[in-house]
Amino acid sequence: MSGLDESITKWTLHNAREFGSAQPPKVLGKVLAEHPECKKDVKGTLAKIGQECARVNALGKEELDKELSLFQFDEPKPADEEGERKITVPDAVQGRVVTRFPPEPSGFPHIGHAKAAFLDYEIAKQNGGYMRLRMDDTNPEKEKAEFVDALVDGLKWLGISWEGEITYTSDRMEEFYAYADELILKHKAYVCTCSPEDVKKGREKGEECLCRTQMAEDHILSFRKMIAGKFPEGGAVLRYRGHMKAENTVMRDPTLFRIIEAPHYRQGANYKCWPSYDFEAPIMDSVEGITHALRSKEYELRDELYYALQKALDLRPVRMLSISRLAIAGAPISKRLITPLITEGKVSGYDDPRLPTLAALRRRGIRPQAIRQFVLSFGLSKVESEPGWEKLLSYNRKLIDATALRRFFVPLPVKLEVSGAPARILALKNHPQNASMGTRSLEASSPLFIPGRDAAALTDGEVFRLKDWCNVKLSGKREEEVLMPDGSKSVSPVLLCEFVSESGDVSKKVQWLSDAHKARACVFVPGDLLRADNSYNPDSLQTVWGWAEPSCAQLAPGTTVQFERFGFATLDKAEGDMLSFIQVSD
Repeated sequence: MSGLDESITKWTLHNAREFGSAQPPKVLGKVLAEHPECKKDVKGTLAKIGQECARVNALGKEELDKELSLFQFDEPKPADEEGERKITVPDAVQGRVVTRFPPEPSGFPHIGHAKAAFLDYEIAKQNGGYMRLRMDDTNPEKEKAEFVDALVDGLKWLGISWEGEITYTSDRMEEFYAYADELILKHKAYVCTCSPEDVKKGREKGEECLCRTQMAEDHILSFRKMIAGKFPEGGAVLRYRGHMKAENTVMRDPTLFRIIEAPHYRQGANYKCWPSYDFEAPIMDSVEGITHALRSKEYELRDELYYALQKALDLRPVRMLSISRLAIAGAPISKRLITPLITEGKVSGYDDPRLPTLAALRRRGIRPQAIRQFVLSFGLSKVESEPGWEKLLSYNRKLIDATALRRFFVPLPVKLEVSGAPARILALKNHPQNASMGTRSLEASSPLFIPGRDAAALTDGEVFRLKDWCNVKLSGKREEEVLMPDGSKSVSPVLLCEFVSESGDVSKKVQWLSDAHKARACVFVPGDLLRADNSYNPDSLQTVWGWAEPSCAQLAPGTTVQFERFGFATLDKAEGDMLSFIQVSD
């Protein structure tokens, strides 16, 4: 058996055990996670899975369990093991560790923000210290108040708290100017009026410009002109006096201040000379009492400049820790990728359930604790990671499984009529393992509807069980015009069945809903928004129409249920008689 065939068999068996019968689309995601090369031929892979599903669905329970025993499944550790593990950092003194989460409010928070914030928060908490929240807002062209609000709301939803008031880097502009003066007078900085092109060439060649040779007093005057707005954008920058032959090119006289004429969301038009992140970060970390500062590995070469500025300004040094960035494969994080998708109408907004933004994860039904366990599982590793959705969804399933109400859902329904079946009002458990969650009533009567896939797999004379009601035998078919849950009418087969018994062991069990006791519903099924080449995947959001239990109309938006033999889904909205859900996971 090849590796692909083994994966198909393994996950088909697993899906059959979990949901009563294996369904190819649900198996496909598991297989692609193990064999991403198969994304090049999804149609062929799905055909193989379909054949294996047909084989496995014909197995008896004992045969299924026997084959399953040949495979091992990697399950995530429970929350109290994985999420609570100790994060060890150097130079940590118990009770004196202070961290900071310093996002730039230039976009909506996403899973990458969650990783950094949780690490900052947990490091401080585990060492008896605290975390500060700072908005690094010194780029007026990108930052907005709505992004500040979104970041704060996202942190509160995640359950992350911080010490004291939120601080804003832009509130310290006058102090930054004073620190810049100090650097100039110490011959550690100078104003450069070379063109951006010449600056770039000089850094590439390791050649100093003539601006470097001027007196400190002249640079002070030039810096005053920068502050006063006497230079246009690009007309002058303040540069750190490093070494133009430095092997680390970051130290080749990097920019510390630049002119930006755009108004600032918080400071208005008060300032036009703005510090770079390289300048303000080491100052803010030191003056705010931070002991351990985390930032992504992409800035690692800039650590030398970070420490050099603290030393030049006689500031208390801060321990810098580098971590890898986190993204989800097939799900864009950057505004550069997301904004065009929104503009072109390919995604509905920053809360589109295919995105890894906090707003989207929240809307989809991903729990904060699952996000916490997921991001902390990567620890302080510098290894770049871009996992798929499955690990996060697996953590989430374990959390929601214990509390999610069970409900019937009939996707792509086919009508069925049963002669001789006794009508009943059934009392069904809201949760199979939690009796305290009570029961709900479900009317059992003919005609009814069953899932289209189940209907297609039935053969003449076959006996099957209408789950929790009775056993019936397929005796024939006819066609008639049927109203579908999407509001359309179509000529569709109607299955004709005979009542066999109310009890008795039958291997095949089928979900159903009575025609007189159903509600219109659709489930949006999110997939990978981007292909491997970062191009848009037009099939990334599927809509599954069906009938749901009428009690679903009483749910509050945001409630997650398990549609039995279909998967977990979160009620997104109820408009008129239509219930819209988003699938959380299978």
